[in-house]
Amino acid sequence: MTTENKNIVQRALAALIETGDVDALASVLSDEFVHHRPDSTSSTKAEWLAAVRTSLVPLAGMRVEIHHVLADGDHVVMYSRRRLPGEGPEIAVVDIWRLDDGQIAEAWEIIEPVAQAAANLVWWEPAGR
Repeated sequence: MTTENKNIVQRALAALIETGDVDALASVLSDEFVHHRPDSTSSTKAEWLAAVRTSLVPLAGMRVEIHHVLADGDHVVMYSRRRLPGEGPEIAVVDIWRLDDGQIAEAWEIIEPVAQAAANLVWWEPAGR
């Protein structure tokens, strides 16, 4: 099941990234799909697909380099670096997908501009430095 789940995620994302085919992604999302964000908001399948459709226009031409795809049980984790179109920044992205019965049931996504990575680490440094 782990390999099958990994293949489902990879096929859906490849179709989306290479062709902009949001419907290919929609077909592998469960009707109860929930997309979770770090700010504690979430969106339904319809809301998230609408956001993906809207973002595809300004993101056309984005380059995606997938570094790792790991699967364990019903979860698939992908780490990628993406270069936004034109002179846009490079971002590091971690996607976590939970699958249920051959469909993606939940997703989490963490996005960090690579140029800000060092600045985002200061929170854990000892005080007084």
